[in-house]
Amino acid sequence: MNENLELAKKISHVFSNNHKMIATAESCTGGLISAYITAIAGSSRYFDRAFVTYSNEAKCQMLGVKAQTLYKYGAVSLETAKEMAEGAIANSNADIAVSVTGIAGPDGGTKEKPVGTVCIGICAKGNDSFAEVFCFKGSREEIREQTVKEALSLVLKALV
Repeated sequence: MNENLELAKKISHVFSNNHKMIATAESCTGGLISAYITAIAGSSRYFDRAFVTYSNEAKCQMLGVKAQTLYKYGAVSLETAKEMAEGAIANSNADIAVSVTGIAGPDGGTKEKPVGTVCIGICAKGNDSFAEVFCFKGSREEIREQTVKEALSLVLKALV
């Protein structure tokens, strides 16, 4: 079985047992994290909603990401990832939210932010949000799968 599906099963167990809800805010993964979470039967007990905010406009409208943040730091930044996760919490019934924004490729990279640069944010209700930056290697599909793995892993670590 695929490693991401195994992580989704762990999330199912932890969230169900603790009566917690999760929301996702995805850009470069386009809903892939949500697809893994909802691949597990019974996910409606702990999965609240997903925001797929591929455009900057969607990030602002749906999640409340500040235009100034996007202008100053860019869509692929720790600051944007944090605001995306915070917006997902503010606009859902979730106890924890995970966000991802990055460059899956094969185009779109720069010297400062090459293809494979991904920022993942976590926000738990009542706690400070945080974000981490990763630089994945591989094809577009491989980068997206690696992003899911790290995002689900960070969710599990945040609950410990």
